[in-house]
Amino acid sequence: MIELDRSVEHHGAKIKIVGVGGGGGNAVNSMIERGLEGCEFIAVNTDMQSLTNNLSSVKVHVGKMLTRGLGAGADPEVGSKAVDEDREEISQVLSGADMVFVTAGMGGGTGTGGAPVVAEIARNQGALVVGIVTRPFDWEGSRRKAQSEIGITELKKHVDTLIVVPNQKLLSIIDKRTGFKEAFHKVDDVLYNATRGIAQIITGHGIVNVDFADVRTVMQDMGDALMGTGMAGGEFRATEAAQNAISSPLLEGISIAGSQGVLINITASSELTMMEVDESVKIVHEAVGAEANIIFGVVLDDSLGDNMMVTVIATGFNKAREVRENPQQQVALHAQAPQPEPQQQAGRQLRIEPVEPQQVPIGQRDLEKYNEPAYMRRGTGINRGGYDIRKRDDATPKPEVEQKTAEEKLAEQQQAEQKQAEQQQEQPKRQAAADKPAFLRRIMD
Repeated sequence: MIELDRSVEHHGAKIKIVGVGGGGGNAVNSMIERGLEGCEFIAVNTDMQSLTNNLSSVKVHVGKMLTRGLGAGADPEVGSKAVDEDREEISQVLSGADMVFVTAGMGGGTGTGGAPVVAEIARNQGALVVGIVTRPFDWEGSRRKAQSEIGITELKKHVDTLIVVPNQKLLSIIDKRTGFKEAFHKVDDVLYNATRGIAQIITGHGIVNVDFADVRTVMQDMGDALMGTGMAGGEFRATEAAQNAISSPLLEGISIAGSQGVLINITASSELTMMEVDESVKIVHEAVGAEANIIFGVVLDDSLGDNMMVTVIATGFNKAREVRENPQQQVALHAQAPQPEPQQQAGRQLRIEPVEPQQVPIGQRDLEKYNEPAYMRRGTGINRGGYDIRKRDDATPKPEVEQKTAEEKLAEQQQAEQKQAEQQQEQPKRQAAADKPAFLRRIMD
């Protein structure tokens, strides 16, 4: 029998969502308006006016001495110093969080410079930190785009998982007649779906039980992540929604194959069938591969009607890439793994004992016999192309070559030297004749 200790309070994972800067604050407002439950919302900004209009229950005005509440002036360095100035206050509001979402629009001042500092504080407290940020539109200019890349690189150092939403890709999924303000609402929708896709799996009381430890497994220390969302209705909604999710424009044409962890959120009405869940998960599983750790949750929301939404977040691309690009890491991991001890084979064992060196007498060899080929010494034939040519017993022995005496060799050498001297004397005569015209040479001949 298992008895529970009633004196200990059991709570779910504490999730806090922090919007840093103007873009992050707008994203938090959108999540609050949509009724995202089970999370605490925090707004961090240098702009006092923007902070006053924010819907978050907790607001932190950073850089009061540095910016006097007027914003960071699109300078990431000012944003970083402003957040660092009030590091202690941010640490207090993040205290006790199991999971912290840091959302911001990259390219400006407070969000670009301040988001990495907020993430660093949260991670130092032991929270699972997920960054969800946007990359600016192309029309926002090269300077803002360059600043966003610097901010993304810095933020990546302080989060467990980073999801980057490319704003420019949203133009391919919205209508050309979409208004300017509505287009930015679409950006907030993407940030909301990314956050909701993860948070609802932990906080929602769905049919499939997924706890915080499962989410930590696929998101902790995983680096870059890709997110895709698909929605469809009708008879084939499960297949179409899953296909749309893994081919979403937000993936920027990058395949999710090779990811180490995948989180799937399936949201539909209470009419959702088991077969539809099976079809959706199977499509994602085939796209990712058998090596990935896949967890999924099902959230029932009757407000969707006949529609079904599938959100896929694939993680761990950096870790897989590092192993491929650094084969020495594979060797190190193999060396660290415990190696099995060699097993002794049954039967006879070879025993090697030390032996004192001994002198072996070397006799004189009959070197004359090595003048003959090896096959003749052995009395065998030559094997050519599979045919054995045997040594003939009646073979006539070749006459031995007579050895020349020293006097004969000296005489031959003198004759050769005399012949060479005569040739050298004739050479000038031939050259002189060759220099004369042809008709003179014929007359002389």
